[in-house]
Amino acid sequence: MIVDAHQHFWTADCPWLAEPGLEPLRRDFTVEDLRPHLAAAGVHRTVLVEAGRCDLAETIAFLALAAATPEIAAVVGWASLSDPDLATTLAGLRRQPGGTLLAGIRDQVQAGPDDLLDQPGVRSGLSTVAAAGLVNELVVRAAQLPSAARAAAALPEATFVLDHLGKPPIASGDTKRWRDLIAPVAELPNVTAKLSGLVTEAGPGWSAADLRPYVETALELFGPDRLIFGSDWPVCTAVATYQQVVDVLTSVLGGRPAGIFGRNAARVYRWEL
Repeated sequence: MIVDAHQHFWTADCPWLAEPGLEPLRRDFTVEDLRPHLAAAGVHRTVLVEAGRCDLAETIAFLALAAATPEIAAVVGWASLSDPDLATTLAGLRRQPGGTLLAGIRDQVQAGPDDLLDQPGVRSGLSTVAAAGLVNELVVRAAQLPSAARAAAALPEATFVLDHLGKPPIASGDTKRWRDLIAPVAELPNVTAKLSGLVTEAGPGWSAADLRPYVETALELFGPDRLIFGSDWPVCTAVATYQQVVDVLTSVLGGRPAGIFGRNAARVYRWEL
């Protein structure tokens, strides 16, 4: 079974879509839009990830949608890591329709300072997510990787998933600096990384050769048992089709390893294939 462990839905009024240059993404993206791509690419299940609204109502809606959509195996919802009542918030989400499909929490760390994950209130939130049996999903900039490493080291009981390989500077080709930043993260056994979002970081005109050094470095540092595939659809559509994302990773990896393309996601998000 092939799993896409990172996809989104949103409506055209999502606030961040108002930023200049995002016109191609400024429309509704729904289950009906995604299904043909899954079928054509041979993808069976997905993980639906919060889409940057930073609103609990989005998470509640996504849980209900997942409950009605067989293709969605799990939801990574939004909640504020600095919420002093986060435990109560998480318990409330689990009582919602589809609440049993809540597998992780992702706050928009990338929008904060480089040391956001070192702040006591945020670190407490990470601990609360872990205590609830949920994954701490991290969307961070490369400059935030040191704080991500410190947080994961301080909370060995927590499970962390690093989105988009920490957003490497693929467009500039600065592989060495990114490697130096991500290596300490990869040393921690409680961190799994997503092979997702790479075509977006590479930008228009990307090629397999642009992605290869980053994928191969991730394989070296994390190993095949701590990497998972994600399309980052529909963000990827700014520079690539869904099929192109699947095909380029299949090419660079020399196939579709069962762990990276399914089994690892099921293990990390705690559901059975």
